[in-house]
Amino acid sequence: MLPLLALATIQASEQTLAGYWANAPTTVIVLIAPCADEGWCGTVQWASDKAKVDAAQRGTANLIGTELMHGFVAVAPARWKGRLLVPDLNKRSKAELRQLDANRLQVRGCAVGGLICKSQVWTRAEPR
Repeated sequence: MLPLLALATIQASEQTLAGYWANAPTTVIVLIAPCADEGWCGTVQWASDKAKVDAAQRGTANLIGTELMHGFVAVAPARWKGRLLVPDLNKRSKAELRQLDANRLQVRGCAVGGLICKSQVWTRAEPR
């Protein structure tokens, strides 16, 4: 019975992951939706002019439409692991999402074998 309860909890938390999310300075809005293959993906739907310029100067030519998140799968209730693109570095890294509540999502990415990590709290947003 306990495994079914854990599965139901993970499925319920996954339903709340879907939607539009804004990064902490609200320079990017990402749509999180199921990937075509497996897990959850996040694609940039809107970006400020500064975010677009910063990304372009560092190798991500078209920020809007870029897939920032790929293959995030549930590892525990309200926690997912996958790959994250850092557009102003033009690098992918391992990352973890942790849903703090219905409207806040902690996004944490690590590079150099987990030695350098950054974290940001995203908030639920409206599409632009």
